[in-house]
Amino acid sequence: MTVLDADDVRRIALSFPQTVEKERWHHPTFDVAGRMFVTIPDDQTSFAVRCPRHERGELIAAEPHKFWVPPHEAGSGWVRARLDALEDLDELYDILVDSWRQAAPEDLAAHLSSRGPR
Repeated sequence: MTVLDADDVRRIALSFPQTVEKERWHHPTFDVAGRMFVTIPDDQTSFAVRCPRHERGELIAAEPHKFWVPPHEAGSGWVRARLDALEDLDELYDILVDSWRQAAPEDLAAHLSSRGPR
């Protein structure tokens, strides 16, 4: 089993077109076209990504060991994922690219492949 960490999140996020890393709240965040799509909280054991609120409950119910929302983020359109619960780099890539597509301008998002990080 692959042990994923914050460096994997950073490397994959920065591989997406027009992504920039910024520090907010004293931890790394990643933006496309000025819109944040992933952040790595202080302990670096998880990351937060965009997730439509109407899909979030179903996602958490299906895999509560993997996904959750802290109480202070309950009203947001974000979900957190535990790095140690992810299966592999492909799953991490899929989660990150989905969040990137939600933040990216439509014409830019259309150019990014759905394939994994290979």
